Amino acid sequence: MTRGNQRDTDRAKAQKKAAAAKTKNTMSGTQYQKSKEDAAAIMREKQRRADEKKAAEAAGKKK
Repeated sequence: MTRGNQRDTDRAKAQKKAAAAKTKNTMSGTQYQKSKEDAAAIMREKQRRADEKKAAEAAGKKK
């Protein structure tokens, strides 16, 4: 069991490590919203392409 000063130093180290592990959002609200919308648009485009590919494969198998 740690005693006295060792406990305090371990607690300080743990707090410093936890603070370093956290990532903070440095974007403003509008920038953050824009980045979310851009990512969503990219994902919608990828999903549309995947759906087209599946439809083309299904059409090819039916013939």
